[in-house]
Amino acid sequence: MTGRTDVIGTVAGPGDGPNEFVFVAPADRTIKTGEFITYSVPVEDETRSVFARVTNRELIRGLPEGFLADPEVAPDTVAATLGVPTDDTELYRLTATVIGYYDTNMTAFANPRQLPDPGTQLSIAPDPQLETVLPNLGCKTDRVDVTELDGVAHIGWLLNRAEEATNIHLPIEEFVSTHLAILAETGSGKSYTASVLIEEMMRPSSRASLLVFDPHGEYGTLGEMQGHEAFQGDDGYQPDIVYYNPDRLRVRISELELGDVMAILDNPSNRMQERLSTAWRSMQNEESQTWGIDDLIHEMEQIYGADDSSVGALEWRLRRSIQRNDLFHPEENVPLDQIVDPGQCTVLQMDTLDKRDQQLITTVLVRRLYRERLNDVRGRSSDVDHPVFALFEEGHRYAPASGDAPSLGIMRTIASEGRKFGFGLGIISQRPSKIDPDVLSQCGTQISMKIRNPNDQDAIKKSVEAAGEDVTRELPGLTPGQAIVSGDAMNTPALIQVRSRLTEHGAESRPVIDDWHEAYEKKQREPSQSEAADFGGGDSTGVQSLD
Repeated sequence: MTGRTDVIGTVAGPGDGPNEFVFVAPADRTIKTGEFITYSVPVEDETRSVFARVTNRELIRGLPEGFLADPEVAPDTVAATLGVPTDDTELYRLTATVIGYYDTNMTAFANPRQLPDPGTQLSIAPDPQLETVLPNLGCKTDRVDVTELDGVAHIGWLLNRAEEATNIHLPIEEFVSTHLAILAETGSGKSYTASVLIEEMMRPSSRASLLVFDPHGEYGTLGEMQGHEAFQGDDGYQPDIVYYNPDRLRVRISELELGDVMAILDNPSNRMQERLSTAWRSMQNEESQTWGIDDLIHEMEQIYGADDSSVGALEWRLRRSIQRNDLFHPEENVPLDQIVDPGQCTVLQMDTLDKRDQQLITTVLVRRLYRERLNDVRGRSSDVDHPVFALFEEGHRYAPASGDAPSLGIMRTIASEGRKFGFGLGIISQRPSKIDPDVLSQCGTQISMKIRNPNDQDAIKKSVEAAGEDVTRELPGLTPGQAIVSGDAMNTPALIQVRSRLTEHGAESRPVIDDWHEAYEKKQREPSQSEAADFGGGDSTGVQSLD
């Protein structure tokens, strides 16, 4: 290796950890933490390129501190005055963690179980090689053009390299089947990143069946994919983007389970629960599945009598909470075969529904989808005969660590068993510590963005297997659009810059100053209260009545 021009440092010796080593590099070799480097070692009579990730950087030699005493005089000027040479003055000590060499038989990294010897020369890992071996693409060689592979999602590029120098393509099948978590504090780009993945999944090479639970109306611009040349297939394919606003969302009452109703009624007494459960089971045994609250009340009166006080109290609660809520209907239901289909992304816009109704529509829909996927895999008749991937914005609403959501049970079931039945889920949240740990730990691929809250960092560390100390240490310093991708879709965690969307982003912050100006000008154009009073339109005293 003597005489190599791409050498960036020399191994000094082992580090503190069993897979760590330290190396020395001059200042002109700018190497940032998170950078990937490589060196060669013999493994089984073959020379292997071993990869390592830089985890720390510190100055070990520089200009004397006295040269820095006067902030108005540059240190180089002091050095020149004293005749001290400044060339190659600075020297850095860096720590790196061995990842391993890419084993083409295992299509993953293998640990050589030996650290590089002191004096070993190190190089920056080549861009094309990293593009192939960092994501878990299952390639049988590290000489593959990743852009020619089907079923991959171009999410961005390595942050420590030039823009688009080392592009990262995630295997869609991997993060869909083993579930996905996108975790970031507000304003860090989690919804933006989710939309990038949605764009990739709706390309002709994937044609996914996607369902997006959107509690804040943040995904309204995905429709721009229709007609966009980037999403056109040679066979005429283009993605179908379907929106369901609250007026189109319905839950057939008979699709509710007893536990759902108990949650809606807010802790009914034991006597009420006994009467309701008896009548509910009786109605579920009926051949007709299109019954409503009137039928349920009639059934309770038949069993317990019309004068029963608990039946009367239940009637009042049922009519107030269910019958008067437009979300629930005796006959209508969201048709599953219309909301999920290959090449279709359906966005359920729930921004005008309250939190409990959002949880209930999610509970029933996910339960129905799971039942249909289970039927299909087991060879029974099914309305959903293809895999489905569901993304849950504000995922802590549907799978809360507090356990107080009716949707939690089915979310846990999908997280633990969905892979077997072709039902994947993606959790998007700004509060990892608020997500049920059983659900979060089942998300095999994680995209972690800026998170400063210690409780949320700790939740990631506990629930995300690939999130080691060096990964979580980076989280507070990330800026919007930067992320650490780890887990099943990656052979090793990597720090990336998320690419720009092809569609407009629909979750930007409100332009507060502009809104204030507009509201002020509108108020100035309207007649004042005293002016309105002159025309008989207000209180002549100028004081607004609060009655």
